[in-house]
Amino acid sequence: MSAVKITEGIYSVGIQNPNMRVFDIVMKTDSGTTYNSYVVKGSEKTALIETCHEGFFHQYLENIKEVCPLEEIDYIIMNHNEPDHSGSIAKLLELMPKAKIIASQAGSLYLKNITNRCDLDVQKVKDGETLDLGGRVLTFFFAPNLHWPDSMFTWVEDAKTLFTCDFLGCHYCEPYTFDTNIAYPKAYDAALKLYYGAIFGPFASFVRKGLEKIKALPVQPEFICTSHGPVLTKAGRMDEVIANYEAWSAPVVHEVPVIPVFYTSAYGNTAKLAEKIREGILEAKPNAECVTYDIIEHDMDKLHALINECDAFAVGSPTLNRDAVPPVWNLLAGIDAINAAKKPALVFGSFGWTGEAVGNIQTRLLGLKMNVFEDGFKVTFVPNEEDLENAKEFGKSFALSF
Repeated sequence: MSAVKITEGIYSVGIQNPNMRVFDIVMKTDSGTTYNSYVVKGSEKTALIETCHEGFFHQYLENIKEVCPLEEIDYIIMNHNEPDHSGSIAKLLELMPKAKIIASQAGSLYLKNITNRCDLDVQKVKDGETLDLGGRVLTFFFAPNLHWPDSMFTWVEDAKTLFTCDFLGCHYCEPYTFDTNIAYPKAYDAALKLYYGAIFGPFASFVRKGLEKIKALPVQPEFICTSHGPVLTKAGRMDEVIANYEAWSAPVVHEVPVIPVFYTSAYGNTAKLAEKIREGILEAKPNAECVTYDIIEHDMDKLHALINECDAFAVGSPTLNRDAVPPVWNLLAGIDAINAAKKPALVFGSFGWTGEAVGNIQTRLLGLKMNVFEDGFKVTFVPNEEDLENAKEFGKSFALSF
């Protein structure tokens, strides 16, 4: 990918990585990704906005050189400092001797640890602060937790161009710069939704604040330059992407309490407990939406969405080799750790020998700061009638506790 002109004096100089299939260990990137970076020119000064992954450094330099000599870069603006954005900083500083790094207060601290340079000279900007490049003014707006505390936007009003870093972007790579040229719209839509869920889903309230900042700009942008995926344009997908973010970040309000009962069962014993716990919950809260879910029979993505959106939940597992079984751990791995605090949870299970599953699950949920009910409920092997009645009462007590 070579340099591409966005609008007068603004150029894309980023890198494409079409072969990436996993980002940050856990995120699938079936359509690859891009590491977007931009050069912004004024009549007196030149700024580089974002850098790129260190592994693509040499091609990245060639892209910048198509726009201007390296030594002419006066500022390196870091809207966010995760290593896929800041990985090239240390090497760039050797080639751009007069370049001043600009970041938020939090960003300046992260950069020093990322580069392992305590002497790193970073100009810390404040929310609303401006930088004049000569006939072209950049304005910095803080956008905390979108998706790190250091995040900010850079606004170029005369060019109606907003740089939002990760916000409104996605891991998607085609040999085109602009969203008006997307060849596989369904693939882009899927990548956009997956990206939002994995990166911004835990920060919905901050997403809403970020969207409000964009709406409050004196004029609406014609270009939104993200750090991954195509440049969004007014003539292309910009309004649609913003509308999607608005819908996905809208507060979830349940008319009735949603209290799912998740379980997996080797011989049907934990399943019997699940049904009785459900009966107890409904006895205490008759209007609740309380459904049992055998984990291995349902799509895990849907279960992850449910466990994060519900008002409370119960989870049950048999004990296998002194632990809960893998499907349960897979379910719990999808919990939004940012927003899990104080959510009520009940743990239960049947066991044959030692019964560690319930305690291990409780330890995990307590580590997430959840409101775990009592010491859980467990029985040995096949529950008898008394066990089943006790399970029902335990479910009822749980539901009455919140």
